[in-house]
Amino acid sequence: MFLAITFFIGISIIMIFPIMSQAQSEEKTFVTHTGAVVKTSGEIIDPLYVVSTVEFDPMNYLRDFNYGRVSELSDGTTLREYTIIAEDDKIMEVSSGVFYNVWTFNGTVPGPTIRATEGDLLKIKFINNGQKEHTIHFHGIHPAGMDGVFEPVGGNGGQFVYEFTAGPVGVHPYHCHVMPLEEHIVHGLYGVFIVDPKEERQPADEMVMVLNGLDTDFDTENNFYAANTIPFYYQHHPIQINTNELIRIYVVNMVEFDPINNFHLHGNLYKYYPTGTDLVPSFYTDMITLSQTERGIMEFEYQYPGKYLFHAHKVEFSEKGWVGIFLAKENLDTQEVNYGS
Repeated sequence: MFLAITFFIGISIIMIFPIMSQAQSEEKTFVTHTGAVVKTSGEIIDPLYVVSTVEFDPMNYLRDFNYGRVSELSDGTTLREYTIIAEDDKIMEVSSGVFYNVWTFNGTVPGPTIRATEGDLLKIKFINNGQKEHTIHFHGIHPAGMDGVFEPVGGNGGQFVYEFTAGPVGVHPYHCHVMPLEEHIVHGLYGVFIVDPKEERQPADEMVMVLNGLDTDFDTENNFYAANTIPFYYQHHPIQINTNELIRIYVVNMVEFDPINNFHLHGNLYKYYPTGTDLVPSFYTDMITLSQTERGIMEFEYQYPGKYLFHAHKVEFSEKGWVGIFLAKENLDTQEVNYGS
């Protein structure tokens, strides 16, 4: 009996030791439930310490526009070229201590905000570095072969080039269109496509807000809601704006599972352009209701300085993260605001 126990212990040490040795020689970066970043080559015991492979700053995303690589064709047409890479193995801390398997375009949820002018020729090189099949389906007008539905792109480096003319003017979503579609969307494969009119809109402090939900326990109901993925982020980090300056928000509702969402602004009303395809506003209101993938452009100015709340007027959504604050500063030095370019 004694010999059997000794033999068993010896075998166990041999089996475990190589794993411990590997863990101690490879340095990894962990994000803790308190937000601290830990780098260690030691053994991680606390199961709440999970590797986070996505770095996403909602404040940077807010005013970050991707105009692509720009050149001019012989006929004078502007050519814009973009590269979008899909992945489906990223881990992101979407709320304190909540780590989620996000599927990303160019490493973030939402993906990059692509921007062009009506009439530009677009070439989007799509690379699928995920394990599953993915596509990009752009809302808007384009040939059937560029619709991102019947041309699934295989994983592990599969490629496809979408080519079409930008139009119509407005704000449009793009997203993966591989079935089961809700799975691909709720994990994060979507972004915003802005088409500017040839005659520029009035100068403004421009922002993008993608309204999204997170089903972290996979029961087809959202556990969190947000503008730009991180619940309560803009409440804890108010968006700084200037009084008496035009604010323009491109808002897109990408919440899956729930049929409607909405956007309420405190202390003000805004002009609203549904889908952004008309240069004349349709409403002057403090709240809009959006169905899935519905979108539009909001324009407003604050006359008085101070903090102003914005949120979903569906209380469940705002209590689970879809809420933020504008901090209107009585300061006309626009250098304090980091505009998109």
